[in-house]
Amino acid sequence: MITFPKPDVEQFLRTFSIADFAVSPDEKHLVFSTNLSGKYNLWGMDLPNSFPYPLTSIDQSCQGLIYDKKSRFIIAGFDQDGNENTQFYGVPLNGGTMKEIVNHENTRNFMPKLSNDSKKLYYTTSRGNPSFLNSFCLDLESGQERLVLEGKDAATYLFGFSPDEETLLYYKHFANTYTLLYAKKGNEDILLTPPTEKQHTVNDGVFVSDSMIYLLTDYDSDFTYLASYNLETNKFCKVKELENESFTAITYNKENQLLYITSQKGVEDQLYEINLQNENWRNIPVPCSVINKLEVAASGTLYLFGMSATKPHNIYKNTGDEWVSLTKYTVPGVDSNELVEPDIITYPSFDGREIESLFFRAKKENDNGEVIFWPHGGPQAAERKFFRASFQFFLNNGYSIFAPNFRGSTGYGLEFMKMVEGDWGNGPRLDNVAGLDWLIDQGHAQKGNILLMGGSFGGYMALLLHGRHADYFKAVVDIFGPSNLFSFINSVPEDWKPVMDQWVGNPEKDKEKLIEFSPITYLESMIKPMLVIQGANDPRVVKEESDQIVQALKDKGRDVDYMLLENEGHGFSKKENEIAVYQKILSFLKRFTAVTEKV
Repeated sequence: MITFPKPDVEQFLRTFSIADFAVSPDEKHLVFSTNLSGKYNLWGMDLPNSFPYPLTSIDQSCQGLIYDKKSRFIIAGFDQDGNENTQFYGVPLNGGTMKEIVNHENTRNFMPKLSNDSKKLYYTTSRGNPSFLNSFCLDLESGQERLVLEGKDAATYLFGFSPDEETLLYYKHFANTYTLLYAKKGNEDILLTPPTEKQHTVNDGVFVSDSMIYLLTDYDSDFTYLASYNLETNKFCKVKELENESFTAITYNKENQLLYITSQKGVEDQLYEINLQNENWRNIPVPCSVINKLEVAASGTLYLFGMSATKPHNIYKNTGDEWVSLTKYTVPGVDSNELVEPDIITYPSFDGREIESLFFRAKKENDNGEVIFWPHGGPQAAERKFFRASFQFFLNNGYSIFAPNFRGSTGYGLEFMKMVEGDWGNGPRLDNVAGLDWLIDQGHAQKGNILLMGGSFGGYMALLLHGRHADYFKAVVDIFGPSNLFSFINSVPEDWKPVMDQWVGNPEKDKEKLIEFSPITYLESMIKPMLVIQGANDPRVVKEESDQIVQALKDKGRDVDYMLLENEGHGFSKKENEIAVYQKILSFLKRFTAVTEKV
């Protein structure tokens, strides 16, 4: 009998990912963006077969993926090494030479939509209006385009249109907690939620006829619910609300007159079907904890892209009785029993508010007694039952991980989400400190012996916690985190800048607060060893955010290591970079690991 050694821990990082997918209208073809070759490209499958083949060799992430309505070609958006300046291309169904459709240097393009006859492409762009955006209709045959929507007052995105294409659906993004949905017919702009001074959001919307729209909103509520708006009567109506759940996306099947709605409840998602003929409502079990995308074919067949804490991204097809996995992504060479499911715990914060958290505990045979404290990014996002190859990598190396959903996180209502706005460095910080105290009080960690790591806002929080509460930690990892809120506010993409006053603060009116909340204010207290990771092309948290904190700490003689990735943006799109980053982090953490890894 042959016996095999334990899988190398690097195999956890060899897990492939899926970023997006689409199904052709005739359901004979499926396309998905995946890093199966080590870098993101488009791959296709000829359904019902599930053997993939490459369609592109561009080695870039995809943003925006749709089929032509007659299943003849694909429209796909690609940026360049994470710079988020997405341009649109036509891609043949079986791959080959792509055709430029929309390509303007140094512009950001969003949300491509094809007309019903696939002769026109609608899209939103920063071209000519970088702060508030414009939307165009491009004639794919003549190459001529016309302005259909001019953004004013807030970043404005074309969202969809009525079946007769006479009415446009668009939303204005004033803040992550303040988005309004409008219908535009001719010169008339119709607000689809009743006028109010109270900020609220509309997450999604869909036409079911030329005059009836269903939308997801938290108007006059803390959680997002299903509502309708009749353009003939101008009547808004609440249709369905579930306690402590926020509806996140809506899809319509015209053939069967069914709405499909995904919802977020804490760290997991649900899927619902509502029959518009008889108003029956049912929950549909799904094969994953987090639903990334749902597509409904004209036939009524459901296609879902999702993941769980111990199941990587996969695409599933619903056959009526069960979900069939069209992709077979697993952790290569690793048995599922080697993977760790998180415990869902709550702890009281400084003001008595309950904070929900995920606690991944390393298996006993691997446990080295160390705990990584992970404040998530966003901040108006949440740590959920995602599959993170990096988490399973660290867990298999013996490190437990504690990930709290501090105030500002999504999934806990609008009021909770708004609590981070203008308060980046106070309430959320104290929620994290309360989480640290819970770990210590419960005997899971000792003060001064905790490892701190976060990315994006989590990187910012790691820097701030290091500067203000260094006595809890022995080492800190910052992954593209803002270090100076003044320079951060000034350097974000232009279409982000209108929301910064509410989201972070105004550099003049809130000067003292922004000084208090900026990690760079606390250089003297940052005395623990640090590792800083940064993508050179990051448009959200630019390279200078990491440059300045690293240089300032080095000038003080601190122990700080800096890893700069020249061909990455706000994340790791290339597998070799991802592996190098987490191997670097592991090597750094092992300098402070009390117990030698068991053989």
